[in-house]
Amino acid sequence: MDISCQEIVGDIEDLISFDDPTPSERYQNKKDVTVRAKRVKVRATRPREEPCVEKPKLDSVIPETQQIYMKTWGCAHNTSDTEYMAGQLAQYGYNLTSDKDSADLWVLNSCTVKNPSEDTFRNEIEAAHQAGKHVVVAGCVPQAAPRSDYLKGLSVVGVQQIDRVAEVVEETLKGHSVRLLQPKKVNGRKVAGPKLALPKVRKNPLIEVIPINSGCLNACTYCKTKFARADLVSYPVEEIVERAQQVFQEGVCEIWLTSEDTGIGLRTYGRDIGSSLPELLWKLVEEIPEGCMMRLGMTNPPYILEHLDEMAKILSHPRVYSFLHIPVQSGSDTILGEMKREYCVKDFERMVDFLRAQVPGITIATDIICGFPGETEADFEDTLALCQKYQFPSLFINQFFPRPGTPAAKMTKVPANEVKTRTKRLTDLFHSYEPYKKYETGTKQTVLVTEISHDRKHYVGHNKFYEQILLPMHNNLLGKQVEVEITGCTKFSMFGKVIQAEQEWVNCSKLVTNDATTKLVTEAAESKYRSMLAYLFISCSLAIVCKYMFMFLDF
Repeated sequence: MDISCQEIVGDIEDLISFDDPTPSERYQNKKDVTVRAKRVKVRATRPREEPCVEKPKLDSVIPETQQIYMKTWGCAHNTSDTEYMAGQLAQYGYNLTSDKDSADLWVLNSCTVKNPSEDTFRNEIEAAHQAGKHVVVAGCVPQAAPRSDYLKGLSVVGVQQIDRVAEVVEETLKGHSVRLLQPKKVNGRKVAGPKLALPKVRKNPLIEVIPINSGCLNACTYCKTKFARADLVSYPVEEIVERAQQVFQEGVCEIWLTSEDTGIGLRTYGRDIGSSLPELLWKLVEEIPEGCMMRLGMTNPPYILEHLDEMAKILSHPRVYSFLHIPVQSGSDTILGEMKREYCVKDFERMVDFLRAQVPGITIATDIICGFPGETEADFEDTLALCQKYQFPSLFINQFFPRPGTPAAKMTKVPANEVKTRTKRLTDLFHSYEPYKKYETGTKQTVLVTEISHDRKHYVGHNKFYEQILLPMHNNLLGKQVEVEITGCTKFSMFGKVIQAEQEWVNCSKLVTNDATTKLVTEAAESKYRSMLAYLFISCSLAIVCKYMFMFLDF
């Protein structure tokens, strides 16, 4: 006889009775079985974000009506790139401002060397969004990692496309997103970058930073810069020399040669164009006016070793600072091998010993990375011993930061607390000696005055060895070469007083005549091109009026 389910169970709920044992009772005699607690999904509450201010979108851009704020992170090469971009924007008709709140658009030029600089770059982008500002990013970060989440939707100017920043800014103000990341080529051949003769708005109108090449031949395991700048490409000697001639005519009294690594050029600079770095340096020396100076940029040991004799002669020239920045990074051959630095400690010591003997008084600065992966206590002791032996007057101490995509980022890290301890130990060593004690009070020095101190209480001059001497504020001292007498010293600088009559000062800059230059130096040369822009603005205004007049007539 067939009995249907309906006859046995009237309702599906009858399958469970109040008399049935509970799950806990059912499994209470089974010690290895536990009742799974019912999971309650808790919806995560996101922190409430401040609403972003809507960015205005413009149908057209009229010169002299938009303000641009610019900020730079990183090396002298990056500073030069920002100055070039500022020159392009000023020539186009935009107003440059140091007030980010009043600006319509922010141009942010980034550095990819360390995590903290990229973090502040990212935070600045977020601040711009919150303030409702248009943003154009530039530099090594977007060039090396353009697909980063926080760069989505942003306009990007690649490191070799800075001469097109004006068109990128214009399109961004209209609400568009533009990305120019391709390498610069002329007749199908890769070049070092945009033309050096482009206009500039210098951070300091008395100092010109001239890039001599772009890219790098090294393959350091911790460095991400090569991801952005790629392999070495040199600027022609004639173009660099012409740029030096141009800037001295504009009133500059000090030039800095820069690249990712100036020392690379000592072996390979100009091979693709049939020249060499020594040839370039000697030709530049011929163009330096009386009282003006040239400073060489950072160099690496394996490349300078091949030209020590020639470099000693160049650094001894009266119009070249006897100063060289040579990053050793570690005093351990084991760690240098892990970094792929292509030299050993003995190479570095031979170079320093030779230069100190051949160029008496030379200032050699260096860098140290504390806590590189695999660094043992013995490795670090070797670094301490090297720094104690030479007592570098300028020592840049950095903690290791793993940069994404680099081989070092995958290596076994030194514990963070140990990295901090080693950094402090090296810093304590650096502060234990005073390099300027070698000068007695009353020592006389010849200095070139080009800067103002951070506290704005002193002018800053540098002697032949690029040692810093702080001087009292005279209204017209900038751009002058003067004789001073040392009155005291600190760990990082000396104090002095001018001992010449004003008529004996050597005026090294055509730009410096009165207090106006002081204002330019302290306010980052915001209005250097005002007179030129006035003419451009009038011309553009007339063109716009004529355009709409003809449109009205046609209508």
